Amino acid sequence: MPLAMNREVFITCAVTGSGGTQGRSPHVPRSPKQIADSAIAAAKAGAAIVHCHVRDPETGAPSRDLAYYREVTERIRDSDTDVVLNLTAGMGGDIVFGGTETPLPPVAGTDMVGATERVAHVAECLPEICTLDCGTMNFAEADYVMTNTPGMLQAMGRMMTELGVKPEIEAFDTGHLWYAKQLVADGVLESDALVQLCMGVPWGAPDDLNTFMAMVNNVPQDWTFSAFSLGRNQMAYVAAAVLAGGNVRVGLEDNLWLDKGVLAENWQLVERAGTIIENMGARVIGPAEVREKLRLTKRAPVSK
Repeated sequence: MPLAMNREVFITCAVTGSGGTQGRSPHVPRSPKQIADSAIAAAKAGAAIVHCHVRDPETGAPSRDLAYYREVTERIRDSDTDVVLNLTAGMGGDIVFGGTETPLPPVAGTDMVGATERVAHVAECLPEICTLDCGTMNFAEADYVMTNTPGMLQAMGRMMTELGVKPEIEAFDTGHLWYAKQLVADGVLESDALVQLCMGVPWGAPDDLNTFMAMVNNVPQDWTFSAFSLGRNQMAYVAAAVLAGGNVRVGLEDNLWLDKGVLAENWQLVERAGTIIENMGARVIGPAEVREKLRLTKRAPVSK
């Protein structure tokens, strides 16, 4: 398909993620206060959406603690900075097998819970957006599988839709888009879907441009898409996503570096992405325009 550059671009900042990055940079936020402060700084730098995981404040390990999500949500909403809140719902689907000769039972690192528990923090905090990883895949480490079965995705998708929270479909490969379209056809997700094309995540879709355009060409015309890649290709994908008609995601979840040897902060990555977008002749849009575009409802601060 011919390229149709996006002239009205929103930036998502993926603030902290759940990867083992906490020991690789002092700027990766751990505590709810650090995560919220970093999200607010990113919003001031031009991010319309902040995508948040939570971590154990002491160890930095990924967490699903509702209290941490609630604190992050309250701090962001109580601030004087407007931003669209996007909470992950990707946690709780991890299986680490015991090895090639004795795969069962699963070993330490496994975190498998039911659909209701995986969406519990979404039901409590009611962000405007939450993620829905639309497939199962081998994920970086040798025996770790990110698990999202069709039944689990149907259950979680229905819960999100009923809560009035817009799912951001996370597509790590073309088959994930295929199933996401089936969820829309089945009425689980609404037709004007939002999708994030996740490029270069081992072992999903590689981040070469041929694969990227194959992903873009599988996004329905009435959907809104955003895209990112990891590490050194993060900023290159800002340009690629805009040129292909999409929006962009940057942040410390996906890349720790501003320049060679220079560790980044989230706001710096957002600021640089904004410069790239504007130098391409496009405009960075803010949270109010994103809410109108995606039909989102701004939530009040969580009641105490």
